Amino acid sequence: MQHLSPDSGAGAGSALGGVSAVAPGDGDAGPPARSLRTVTGPLPVSAVRGHVLAHEHLVLDLDHARDGAAVLDADRHGAGVATELGALREAYGLGLVIELTCRGMGRDPHALARISAASGVPVVAATGWYYEAFHPAELDGASVEELTSTLVREIRDGIGATGVRPGVLGEIGSHGDSPSEPETRALLASAHAAVATGLSVATHAQLGRGALAQLELLTGAGLAPYRISLGHQDLLDAPAVHRELAASGAYVAFDTVGKESYQSDTVRLRLLLALVEVGHADRVLLSCDISRHAYLRSEGGQGYGHLFRSFLPRVRAAGVDEDLIDLMTRRNPLRFLTGADTKES
Repeated sequence: MQHLSPDSGAGAGSALGGVSAVAPGDGDAGPPARSLRTVTGPLPVSAVRGHVLAHEHLVLDLDHARDGAAVLDADRHGAGVATELGALREAYGLGLVIELTCRGMGRDPHALARISAASGVPVVAATGWYYEAFHPAELDGASVEELTSTLVREIRDGIGATGVRPGVLGEIGSHGDSPSEPETRALLASAHAAVATGLSVATHAQLGRGALAQLELLTGAGLAPYRISLGHQDLLDAPAVHRELAASGAYVAFDTVGKESYQSDTVRLRLLLALVEVGHADRVLLSCDISRHAYLRSEGGQGYGHLFRSFLPRVRAAGVDEDLIDLMTRRNPLRFLTGADTKES
Protein backbone atom coordinates (compact mmCIF):
# COMPACT_ATOMS: atom_id res chain seq x y z
CA MET A 1 0.00 0.00 0.00
CA GLN A 2 1.16 3.54 -0.66
CA HIS A 3 2.03 5.81 2.20
CA LEU A 4 1.05 9.28 3.19
CA SER A 5 -0.15 12.33 1.33
CA PRO A 6 0.90 15.79 2.56
CA ASP A 7 -1.38 17.74 4.86
CA SER A 8 -3.06 20.45 2.84
CA GLY A 9 -4.99 22.09 5.68
CA ALA A 10 -4.88 25.86 6.02
CA GLY A 11 -4.73 27.82 9.23
CA ALA A 12 -7.92 28.70 11.07
CA GLY A 13 -9.42 32.15 10.81
CA SER A 14 -10.46 34.57 13.51
CA ALA A 15 -13.27 34.01 15.99
CA LEU A 16 -16.80 35.29 15.50
CA GLY A 17 -17.36 38.82 16.71
CA GLY A 18 -18.18 38.98 20.43
CA VAL A 19 -16.44 35.67 21.26
CA SER A 20 -12.83 35.93 22.33
CA ALA A 21 -10.45 33.49 20.70
CA VAL A 22 -8.55 31.29 23.14
CA ALA A 23 -5.92 28.70 22.29
CA PRO A 24 -6.33 25.26 23.91
CA GLY A 25 -3.59 25.95 26.42
CA ASP A 26 -4.63 29.46 27.45
CA GLY A 27 -6.22 30.40 30.75
CA ASP A 28 -9.54 28.71 31.50
CA ALA A 29 -10.06 27.46 27.95
CA GLY A 30 -8.51 24.04 28.52
CA PRO A 31 -5.47 21.93 29.36
CA PRO A 32 -2.02 22.67 27.95
CA ALA A 33 -1.40 22.12 24.26
CA ARG A 34 -0.73 18.48 23.35
CA SER A 35 -3.12 17.40 26.08
CA LEU A 36 -6.59 16.01 25.60
CA ARG A 37 -9.65 17.01 27.59
CA THR A 38 -11.15 13.83 28.99
CA VAL A 39 -14.10 13.36 31.32
CA THR A 40 -11.69 12.67 34.19
CA GLY A 41 -9.31 15.54 33.43
CA PRO A 42 -6.44 16.50 31.10
CA LEU A 43 -4.51 13.63 29.52
CA PRO A 44 -1.17 14.03 27.72
CA VAL A 45 -1.36 12.91 24.11
CA SER A 46 1.79 10.88 24.71
CA ALA A 47 -0.11 8.75 27.24
CA VAL A 48 -2.38 7.33 24.51
CA ARG A 49 -0.38 4.42 23.16
CA GLY A 50 -3.21 2.22 21.92
CA HIS A 51 -6.10 2.36 19.49
CA VAL A 52 -8.60 5.23 19.54
CA LEU A 53 -12.27 4.73 18.70
CA ALA A 54 -13.01 7.96 16.86
CA HIS A 55 -16.83 8.01 16.96
CA GLU A 56 -18.74 6.18 19.68
CA HIS A 57 -21.63 6.53 22.09
CA LEU A 58 -21.47 5.17 25.63
CA VAL A 59 -24.63 6.84 26.99
CA LEU A 60 -27.37 7.89 24.58
CA ASP A 61 -31.10 8.55 24.23
CA LEU A 62 -32.46 8.97 20.69
CA ASP A 63 -35.70 7.19 21.49
CA HIS A 64 -38.11 9.27 19.42
CA ALA A 65 -39.94 6.08 18.44
CA ARG A 66 -40.56 5.31 22.14
CA ASP A 67 -39.62 1.68 21.58
CA GLY A 68 -36.49 1.75 23.75
CA ALA A 69 -34.20 0.68 20.90
CA ALA A 70 -32.01 3.75 20.28
CA VAL A 71 -30.88 3.96 23.90
CA LEU A 72 -27.75 3.33 25.94
CA ASP A 73 -29.05 3.92 29.45
CA ALA A 74 -26.50 4.76 32.14
CA ASP A 75 -28.21 2.62 34.78
CA ARG A 76 -29.25 -0.36 32.66
CA HIS A 77 -26.33 -0.54 30.24
CA GLY A 78 -23.47 1.44 31.79
CA ALA A 79 -21.87 -1.49 33.60
CA GLY A 80 -21.93 -3.60 30.43
CA VAL A 81 -20.40 -0.78 28.41
CA ALA A 82 -17.60 -0.37 30.98
CA THR A 83 -16.95 -4.12 31.04
CA GLU A 84 -16.75 -4.22 27.26
CA LEU A 85 -14.35 -1.27 27.05
CA GLY A 86 -12.17 -2.70 29.81
CA ALA A 87 -11.94 -6.02 27.97
CA LEU A 88 -10.90 -4.19 24.80
CA ARG A 89 -8.23 -2.32 26.72
CA GLU A 90 -6.83 -5.64 27.95
CA ALA A 91 -7.13 -7.56 24.67
CA TYR A 92 -6.38 -4.91 22.05
CA GLY A 93 -4.86 -1.98 23.88
CA LEU A 94 -7.82 0.37 23.51
CA GLY A 95 -6.42 3.73 24.57
CA LEU A 96 -9.18 6.32 24.12
CA VAL A 97 -12.83 6.72 23.14
CA ILE A 98 -14.15 9.87 21.46
CA GLU A 99 -17.75 9.98 22.66
CA LEU A 100 -19.89 12.09 20.34
CA THR A 101 -23.17 12.26 22.22
CA CYS A 102 -24.01 15.97 22.29
CA ARG A 103 -26.78 18.34 23.37
CA GLY A 104 -30.22 16.81 22.84
CA MET A 105 -28.88 13.26 22.52
CA GLY A 106 -29.12 12.19 26.15
CA ARG A 107 -25.58 13.20 27.10
CA ASP A 108 -24.56 12.30 30.70
CA PRO A 109 -21.08 13.50 31.71
CA HIS A 110 -21.19 11.90 35.17
CA ALA A 111 -22.03 8.53 33.63
CA LEU A 112 -19.18 8.92 31.14
CA ALA A 113 -16.79 9.61 34.00
CA ARG A 114 -18.00 6.49 35.83
CA ILE A 115 -17.62 4.33 32.72
CA SER A 116 -14.15 5.73 32.07
CA ALA A 117 -13.02 5.08 35.65
CA ALA A 118 -14.49 1.56 35.72
CA SER A 119 -13.02 0.53 32.37
CA GLY A 120 -9.67 2.27 32.65
CA VAL A 121 -10.24 3.80 29.20
CA PRO A 122 -10.08 7.61 28.86
CA VAL A 123 -13.14 9.21 27.27
CA VAL A 124 -13.47 12.56 25.47
CA ALA A 125 -16.93 14.17 25.76
CA ALA A 126 -18.57 16.37 23.12
CA THR A 127 -20.77 19.39 22.66
CA GLY A 128 -22.85 20.68 19.77
CA TRP A 129 -26.09 19.65 18.07
CA TYR A 130 -27.09 16.55 16.09
CA TYR A 131 -29.23 16.78 12.94
CA GLU A 132 -32.53 18.64 12.82
CA ALA A 133 -34.90 15.82 13.83
CA PHE A 134 -33.13 15.75 17.21
CA HIS A 135 -32.61 19.47 17.77
CA PRO A 136 -33.68 20.68 21.23
CA ALA A 137 -35.86 23.78 21.59
CA GLU A 138 -32.82 25.96 22.36
CA LEU A 139 -32.11 26.18 18.61
CA ASP A 140 -35.52 27.66 17.80
CA GLY A 141 -34.91 31.19 16.59
CA ALA A 142 -31.41 31.37 18.09
CA SER A 143 -28.84 33.25 16.04
CA VAL A 144 -25.46 31.84 15.06
CA GLU A 145 -23.88 34.26 17.54
CA GLU A 146 -26.11 33.06 20.39
CA LEU A 147 -25.44 29.41 19.57
CA THR A 148 -21.71 30.07 19.37
CA SER A 149 -21.76 31.70 22.81
CA THR A 150 -23.60 28.67 24.24
CA LEU A 151 -20.92 26.32 22.92
CA VAL A 152 -17.95 28.47 23.93
CA ARG A 153 -19.38 28.86 27.43
CA GLU A 154 -19.81 25.11 27.79
CA ILE A 155 -16.30 24.44 26.48
CA ARG A 156 -14.87 27.05 28.85
CA ASP A 157 -16.92 26.37 31.98
CA GLY A 158 -17.97 22.74 31.65
CA ILE A 159 -21.22 20.88 30.97
CA GLY A 160 -23.79 22.22 33.43
CA ALA A 161 -22.54 21.89 36.99
CA THR A 162 -20.53 18.72 36.29
CA GLY A 163 -17.19 20.40 35.74
CA VAL A 164 -16.63 18.10 32.73
CA ARG A 165 -15.36 20.07 29.78
CA PRO A 166 -15.97 18.90 26.21
CA GLY A 167 -12.88 17.98 24.25
CA VAL A 168 -14.49 18.00 20.80
CA LEU A 169 -17.49 19.45 18.97
CA GLY A 170 -19.70 16.71 17.56
CA GLU A 171 -21.50 14.98 16.20
CA ILE A 172 -22.74 18.06 14.40
CA GLY A 173 -25.45 16.82 12.07
CA SER A 174 -27.16 17.36 8.78
CA HIS A 175 -29.33 15.21 6.55
CA GLY A 176 -29.54 15.26 2.77
CA ASP A 177 -27.15 16.79 0.27
CA SER A 178 -27.39 20.25 1.87
CA PRO A 179 -27.96 21.18 5.53
CA SER A 180 -31.33 22.63 6.50
CA GLU A 181 -31.49 26.18 7.85
CA PRO A 182 -31.30 25.12 11.54
CA GLU A 183 -28.53 22.63 10.70
CA THR A 184 -26.65 25.41 8.91
CA ARG A 185 -26.81 27.59 12.02
CA ALA A 186 -25.58 24.70 14.20
CA LEU A 187 -22.70 23.94 11.83
CA LEU A 188 -21.65 27.60 11.62
CA ALA A 189 -21.84 28.01 15.40
CA SER A 190 -19.72 24.89 15.82
CA ALA A 191 -17.12 26.22 13.40
CA HIS A 192 -16.94 29.58 15.18
CA ALA A 193 -16.72 27.89 18.58
CA ALA A 194 -13.96 25.61 17.28
CA VAL A 195 -11.97 28.56 15.96
CA ALA A 196 -12.44 30.40 19.27
CA THR A 197 -11.43 27.50 21.52
CA GLY A 198 -9.06 25.34 19.48
CA LEU A 199 -11.30 22.26 19.51
CA SER A 200 -12.08 20.21 16.42
CA VAL A 201 -15.43 19.36 14.79
CA ALA A 202 -16.80 15.90 13.97
CA THR A 203 -19.92 15.77 11.82
CA HIS A 204 -22.86 13.46 11.22
CA ALA A 205 -23.58 13.23 7.50
CA GLN A 206 -26.80 11.21 7.30
CA LEU A 207 -26.04 8.02 5.35
CA GLY A 208 -22.81 9.70 4.26
CA ARG A 209 -24.55 12.37 2.20
CA GLY A 210 -23.81 16.09 2.39
CA ALA A 211 -20.21 15.97 3.60
CA LEU A 212 -18.95 18.30 0.87
CA ALA A 213 -21.58 20.87 1.84
CA GLN A 214 -20.63 20.50 5.51
CA LEU A 215 -16.97 20.99 4.66
CA GLU A 216 -17.73 24.12 2.62
CA LEU A 217 -19.71 25.65 5.48
CA LEU A 218 -17.14 24.84 8.14
CA THR A 219 -14.08 25.99 6.21
CA GLY A 220 -15.95 29.06 4.97
CA ALA A 221 -16.38 30.03 8.62
CA GLY A 222 -12.61 29.90 9.10
CA LEU A 223 -12.08 26.37 10.44
CA ALA A 224 -9.02 24.57 9.11
CA PRO A 225 -9.82 21.33 7.24
CA TYR A 226 -7.53 19.28 9.45
CA ARG A 227 -9.79 20.13 12.39
CA ILE A 228 -12.79 18.59 10.63
CA SER A 229 -13.93 14.97 10.50
CA LEU A 230 -16.72 14.20 8.03
CA GLY A 231 -18.85 11.44 9.47
CA HIS A 232 -20.32 8.18 8.13
CA GLN A 233 -18.48 8.22 4.82
CA ASP A 234 -18.37 4.42 4.81
CA LEU A 235 -22.13 4.54 4.14
CA LEU A 236 -21.58 6.41 0.88
CA ASP A 237 -20.22 4.33 -2.00
CA ALA A 238 -18.55 7.28 -3.69
CA PRO A 239 -14.74 6.97 -3.83
CA ALA A 240 -14.42 10.24 -5.75
CA VAL A 241 -16.15 12.14 -2.95
CA HIS A 242 -13.88 10.50 -0.38
CA ARG A 243 -10.81 11.50 -2.39
CA GLU A 244 -12.04 15.10 -2.65
CA LEU A 245 -12.66 15.31 1.10
CA ALA A 246 -9.26 13.81 1.89
CA ALA A 247 -7.45 16.03 -0.62
CA SER A 248 -8.86 19.08 1.17
CA GLY A 249 -7.02 18.03 4.34
CA ALA A 250 -10.17 16.99 6.23
CA TYR A 251 -10.60 13.61 7.89
CA VAL A 252 -12.82 11.00 6.26
CA ALA A 253 -14.58 8.96 8.94
CA PHE A 254 -15.34 5.32 8.24
CA ASP A 255 -17.11 5.15 11.55
CA THR A 256 -20.01 2.70 11.25
CA VAL A 257 -17.87 -0.42 10.89
CA GLY A 258 -19.94 -3.53 11.60
CA LYS A 259 -23.33 -1.95 10.93
CA GLU A 260 -24.10 -4.45 8.19
CA SER A 261 -27.76 -3.42 7.89
CA TYR A 262 -26.56 -0.03 6.61
CA GLN A 263 -23.53 -1.13 4.59
CA SER A 264 -21.55 -4.35 4.31
CA ASP A 265 -18.04 -4.49 5.69
CA THR A 266 -17.00 -5.84 2.30
CA VAL A 267 -17.98 -2.52 0.71
CA ARG A 268 -16.38 -0.61 3.60
CA LEU A 269 -13.13 -2.48 3.04
CA ARG A 270 -13.16 -1.70 -0.69
CA LEU A 271 -13.78 2.00 -0.01
CA LEU A 272 -11.07 2.14 2.64
CA LEU A 273 -8.50 0.41 0.44
CA ALA A 274 -9.31 2.81 -2.38
CA LEU A 275 -8.37 5.75 -0.15
CA VAL A 276 -5.25 4.07 1.20
CA GLU A 277 -4.04 3.10 -2.26
CA VAL A 278 -4.07 6.72 -3.47
CA GLY A 279 -2.08 7.91 -0.46
CA HIS A 280 -4.81 9.17 1.88
CA ALA A 281 -4.37 6.85 4.86
CA ASP A 282 -3.41 9.95 6.86
CA ARG A 283 -6.98 11.26 6.45
CA VAL A 284 -8.85 8.16 7.68
CA LEU A 285 -10.63 7.70 11.02
CA LEU A 286 -12.20 4.39 12.06
CA SER A 287 -14.90 3.47 14.57
CA CYS A 288 -18.13 1.49 15.07
CA ASP A 289 -20.71 4.13 16.18
CA ILE A 290 -22.46 1.94 18.75
CA SER A 291 -25.81 3.72 19.14
CA ARG A 292 -28.28 1.08 20.37
CA HIS A 293 -28.10 -1.28 23.31
CA ALA A 294 -28.74 -4.21 20.94
CA TYR A 295 -25.30 -3.53 19.42
CA LEU A 296 -23.57 -4.30 22.74
CA ARG A 297 -21.73 -7.62 23.03
CA SER A 298 -23.66 -8.37 26.22
CA GLU A 299 -26.85 -8.29 24.13
CA GLY A 300 -25.50 -10.33 21.25
CA GLY A 301 -24.39 -7.42 19.08
CA GLN A 302 -21.10 -6.68 17.34
CA GLY A 303 -19.91 -4.39 20.12
CA TYR A 304 -17.26 -1.69 20.24
CA GLY A 305 -14.57 -4.26 19.45
CA HIS A 306 -15.86 -5.33 16.03
CA LEU A 307 -13.27 -3.03 14.48
CA PHE A 308 -10.43 -4.93 16.19
CA ARG A 309 -11.82 -8.46 16.11
CA SER A 310 -13.21 -8.56 12.58
CA PHE A 311 -12.49 -5.55 10.37
CA LEU A 312 -8.82 -4.84 11.01
CA PRO A 313 -7.81 -8.47 10.37
CA ARG A 314 -9.41 -8.09 6.92
CA VAL A 315 -7.53 -4.82 6.40
CA ARG A 316 -4.26 -6.56 7.30
CA ALA A 317 -5.06 -9.48 4.99
CA ALA A 318 -5.52 -6.96 2.16
CA GLY A 319 -1.90 -5.87 2.58
CA VAL A 320 -2.10 -2.85 4.90
CA ASP A 321 0.87 -2.84 7.26
CA GLU A 322 0.91 -2.20 11.01
CA ASP A 323 2.29 1.31 10.67
CA LEU A 324 -0.69 2.37 8.57
CA ILE A 325 -3.10 0.65 10.95
CA ASP A 326 -1.52 2.57 13.85
CA LEU A 327 -1.83 5.72 11.76
CA MET A 328 -5.54 5.23 11.13
CA THR A 329 -6.46 4.00 14.60
CA ARG A 330 -4.20 6.12 16.84
CA ARG A 331 -2.14 8.88 15.28
CA ASN A 332 -4.89 10.26 13.02
CA PRO A 333 -7.56 10.62 15.73
CA LEU A 334 -5.04 12.21 18.09
CA ARG A 335 -3.98 14.66 15.38
CA PHE A 336 -7.62 15.41 14.67
CA LEU A 337 -8.34 16.20 18.32
CA THR A 338 -5.28 18.40 18.74
CA GLY A 339 -5.02 19.91 15.26
CA ALA A 340 -1.49 18.57 14.96
CA ASP A 341 0.48 18.49 11.73
CA THR A 342 0.63 15.11 9.96
CA LYS A 343 4.38 14.95 10.54
CA GLU A 344 3.78 14.66 14.29
CA SER A 345 3.15 11.31 15.95
